[in-house]
Amino acid sequence: MSSDEKDTRDDSIEDTGRYRIGFFTRTTQLLSQYGIETHGIVPVPAEERLDTRWYQLFFIWFSPCMNMAAFSTGTAGPAFFSLGVRDSIVIIVIVNLVSCLLPGFFAVFGPKLGLRAMVQARFSWGYFGAIIPAILNVFSLEGFLILNCIVGGQMLASLSSHIDDTLGIIIIAIISLVVTFCGYRVIHWYESVAWIPNAIAFIAMLAVGYPQLHENLSAPVPPVTPANVISFASFLASNIVGWCPIISDYGVYHSPDVSSARIFIYTYLGFFVSNVIGQALGAAFAAAAPSVPAWSAGFEDSSSVGGLFYSILLPTGAFGKILTVLVALGMSCACAPTMYTFCNSFMAITTRFSVVPRWVYILVSEGVLIPVAIIGAKKFYNTFVDILDIVGYWSSVFSAIILTEHILFRRASFSEDQYPITTWNSYTLLPSGIPAVVAFACACGALVPFMSQAWYVGVVARHGSGDVGVFVGFVVGAITHALARGFEKLWYKKMGKA
Repeated sequence: MSSDEKDTRDDSIEDTGRYRIGFFTRTTQLLSQYGIETHGIVPVPAEERLDTRWYQLFFIWFSPCMNMAAFSTGTAGPAFFSLGVRDSIVIIVIVNLVSCLLPGFFAVFGPKLGLRAMVQARFSWGYFGAIIPAILNVFSLEGFLILNCIVGGQMLASLSSHIDDTLGIIIIAIISLVVTFCGYRVIHWYESVAWIPNAIAFIAMLAVGYPQLHENLSAPVPPVTPANVISFASFLASNIVGWCPIISDYGVYHSPDVSSARIFIYTYLGFFVSNVIGQALGAAFAAAAPSVPAWSAGFEDSSSVGGLFYSILLPTGAFGKILTVLVALGMSCACAPTMYTFCNSFMAITTRFSVVPRWVYILVSEGVLIPVAIIGAKKFYNTFVDILDIVGYWSSVFSAIILTEHILFRRASFSEDQYPITTWNSYTLLPSGIPAVVAFACACGALVPFMSQAWYVGVVARHGSGDVGVFVGFVVGAITHALARGFEKLWYKKMGKA
């Protein structure tokens, strides 16, 4: 190749790169003119954190959980783990009482620091170490999106023979894209009203199905095994812990001038109330479905939660159809925050990714979501349980490391001394992240023998312990990080480093 040809090719490549950057910039500027959020993952300064609508910190989690997602989770007790309605509800209440503490804690980081979840993780995982949870979060959130679209799609498909799961999934995915595209403030507004149709639908279901539910309380149930109880508890905990890596994204524009307790309480109640109501109803109706022919037919051998929902409301006629449509379309309230943080997590992987506008990642998510959800819909429960438990495994370890770092090594303080925000993108000024990575590896290795999945059962789980991998991962992660980080600080002190 001649030097002239090489220069021409280099100029062409440079012009192409310049054009792409220019296109992104022009499109982003155009979107911002219409009020669409274009802020990336750069920390939000204190002078821009002015929002004092604290009720939003309740509804941003109440709406995504007060819907068919929580209902579906509850149905797994009787349908997948062979538990009776009483046992299922007791487990639901106890597990949520404890596990909802974690998202309540993580919610405080958003207003206090103005950092997105995967950026805040750098203050314990280090710049390079934080790439691990960021990548895992991208895959996990896409998994949640797939599940939510499957549920909504099945509900729409249950209304008419002219609509199948595929069309229903596409409709839910498009609505989610539109809401997410508008950004943070629109998502908060949407979540403050999206719960209303779901609440009406749940009340109507109770009114219509109460006689059958009451009759089912005296029906015989299979013997309860410790393994099933523990596995269902782990499944429920995974559902809650899986939110921890996204929580702080939804408080970064709220004022830091409020007590941590207030932020915690709003968030805790948002999760606890919605999950207990939704999951308890799901467990009750799934347990009664086999004894009610219409419900059983709608449930389709425990594979169609949407079909069960519509079959319960069938006696209400047109009113039931309207409610089913609204609740199905309302699945987007669970998809929107998930898709939004999918984009933030993608941007947090590397600096190069962070310069790509959020709307590009929204389109990427949509392109993956629709085909995979269509395939996953063919076998709903196996897909649901496998994804939720896998997310729960790594999320529990991640949560343990962040919690340990904040309490033991940041003195539970959000001051500039403990979290120097200006260093958020500097790998030389951030922690090394080695203790977090070591703790993560040790915890993941420790939980493997305790796993119990359709595709793998660990050595310990085979002896009837049930799936306790989520709990083991959390404990080992916390202990290992505390020891490794303590050793690192002693080493730095000995070497004369800060």
